[in-house]
Amino acid sequence: MSEKLPHVSDGPALSDGGPELKFVQRVGSSSDEGDSTPIDEDDVARLRASLTREQEKKLVRRIDWHLLPLLSVLYMVKTIDAINVSNARVMDRGTPRNILTELHMTSNQYNFVTLAYYIPYILAETPSNLAIKYFKPSVWQARITISWGIVLCCHAAVTNAGGLYVVRAFLGLFEAGLWPGMLVHMCYWYRPDEIAPRIVLVTILGNFSAVVSGALAFGFNGVYARGLSGWKWLILTEGVFTILLGIVVYFFQTVPSTVTWMTDKEKAFVQARLPPNSPRAAEKNFDFGELVATLKDIRLWLFLLCWAFFTVGTTGLAFYQPTVIANLGFTSIAQAQLLNIPPAIFAMLLTLLFGIFADTGRIPQPSIPLGFMVVILACYGVLYSFPSSGAVYAATVIAGGFSTAWYTMMWPWRVQTTDGATGSAFAIAFANSYGQIGGAVGSQLFNSRFAPRYTTSFGIAMGFIGMAIVMNVITWRVTGRVDSETRRLKRSRIAAAKRGEALLDDVDIHAKGNVARV
Repeated sequence: MSEKLPHVSDGPALSDGGPELKFVQRVGSSSDEGDSTPIDEDDVARLRASLTREQEKKLVRRIDWHLLPLLSVLYMVKTIDAINVSNARVMDRGTPRNILTELHMTSNQYNFVTLAYYIPYILAETPSNLAIKYFKPSVWQARITISWGIVLCCHAAVTNAGGLYVVRAFLGLFEAGLWPGMLVHMCYWYRPDEIAPRIVLVTILGNFSAVVSGALAFGFNGVYARGLSGWKWLILTEGVFTILLGIVVYFFQTVPSTVTWMTDKEKAFVQARLPPNSPRAAEKNFDFGELVATLKDIRLWLFLLCWAFFTVGTTGLAFYQPTVIANLGFTSIAQAQLLNIPPAIFAMLLTLLFGIFADTGRIPQPSIPLGFMVVILACYGVLYSFPSSGAVYAATVIAGGFSTAWYTMMWPWRVQTTDGATGSAFAIAFANSYGQIGGAVGSQLFNSRFAPRYTTSFGIAMGFIGMAIVMNVITWRVTGRVDSETRRLKRSRIAAAKRGEALLDDVDIHAKGNVARV
């Protein structure tokens, strides 16, 4: 703490008309001494200036390489499971080894598979994410991963519909908290304006899961070995891999203050660069005041409604896409499985493209998911009118791709409006869990009585997407100032780095006012 405080100055006037910002000249230091808990404004200024621009870039790149690969694999494995239960429905179709035939289930009974999963998932998601405050992220995420891998393996013992409902319910219970926990984990390391490209990178590999799942379903289709049908081998294989992955996660270094691959000065710098509202791993105590404030925040409920309406309108298509494709006349099971791969590839490219645009700080973050929903609504119009099998398949590819990318573009918007460790953990989990109520309801839209064209299903889904668009517009209006200030500071931070300076200002998410002049 003996270093002299660098000179703090006002920045140049900005053409966007925003308030004047403060900068500090970066001085760097050869010393590795540091304190990971800056206590006042002078400490923050000193620590933000303690690394040069090149040193900061190298440090952030090192953080990326340590965190993102494993988080990406975790997200991919989680997504594969959600897709596999859809693929299993059309595997070995028309044979005694099909999951519906083997478990003596009707199509409508299979609808309740998602309901059995989502009910415990919704109830356990928020408590699970709050628990991450008391455990290292690696410990809690390893618990989640290993336990859900064990439940996946238990699918091999299922012999009837009741057994399938039970294992899916336990899967939802044990899997709850993984994704929101990963988001809170990233908030320990990255500023709000840095979150978007990291979420994009993680979810791109998650989107690749549809390619992997489709290929696995194609490979296990027709398999019967050791008394197990192909759909059981499909889920059992994933379960074994998930358990092994959970063991790796347990030994993963995840907390900035305890990692061995950073110096003390770098640890202090990582903490000082975060805005005051960011959650920190050191905040172990449960803050009831933050919880109450979050519950009173209208943004919590607006984002919840955005998620709920959107998931009602899109989850059914995602769950039933393999079945819809098969019912379009692609009777070959192999052909139907392989036709599930293009939507995943399209979603990956879409996510990457708009992730790059969002990272420039020039495009309002809320405008991207809003535009996606307009495209989805148009595609649903095609699905509703059913002009031809080719047009319907193209519409499912486009709608599926934009639907998947919607979540990736929404999360940076949600994360940048959270506050504190307790508040952030609660708000993120609350949106992800109770927003999934739409997933439980949406799967019921594609009832077998609406087959094969599902005209009624798509008509209802269009209505919910329309309501989601309205909610996104309202939420944008309420959170517009925070988004515009986040983008403004991101552009200023980039400009300051080129001048060898560090920006001292942060977004105040509690400030009055609405849309900033950006």
